[in-house]
Amino acid sequence: MLSSQCFENPPSKSTAAANGGGSVQEIGGLTAYINGPPDSKLAILFINDAFGFESPNLRKLVDKVAAAGYFVVVPDFFYGDPYDPNNPDFNIQAWLNKHETVKGLENAKAVIAALKSKGVSAVGATGYCWGGMVAVKLAGTDEIKAAVASHPGPITEDEINKIKVPTAILGAEFDSIFPAEKLKQFEQMLSTKSEVDSMVKIFPGVGHGWTMRYNDEDESAVKSAQEAHDDMFNWLSKYVK
Repeated sequence: MLSSQCFENPPSKSTAAANGGGSVQEIGGLTAYINGPPDSKLAILFINDAFGFESPNLRKLVDKVAAAGYFVVVPDFFYGDPYDPNNPDFNIQAWLNKHETVKGLENAKAVIAALKSKGVSAVGATGYCWGGMVAVKLAGTDEIKAAVASHPGPITEDEINKIKVPTAILGAEFDSIFPAEKLKQFEQMLSTKSEVDSMVKIFPGVGHGWTMRYNDEDESAVKSAQEAHDDMFNWLSKYVK
């Protein structure tokens, strides 16, 4: 179960919206932000955190990945109902019950099926917090070629044991949801799966959500986020081909 830490530090309001040529369309039954060459055979599925698929920092990253030649899709897994930090009556538990990661997995599979029906031959997935849990679930299927989970919510040992595609987990040194000790435990578990490439990396001096909810006026925060973005891209580009 996620904790209230997942809903802290909303995306910086000062960050300008991305303007990388993407558009909002429907795919696999979901509204989605889409960018990249429409005839690309390689696709990356981005799975957002609780703040939704319109997060400016998320879209800026998506546009960069699309510019590298990938067809990138960011579905609205919350159907227009992301976490609203400005709503004083927002019920975190009710929201979590409504937006379970199991349903996110089902929706992700539908989007991937739609991509493949359009001629995409290889799909990778990257997720953040809530989306990180969905990405790890996808890594236990044959739907994708590789996965990256950044500061994911709680992941079970059973889910780690089921991983069958190259998977990277990027975690924070200070994260009560996914403590560094748990990351090290899962790193050891993944290291025993010789048939599957894996990487677990703990970023020093950062907390939960650092890859998406950084202040772009904070040079150190931007640098840590950029390093994680680079790791994500390098991992997926290695296997999604």
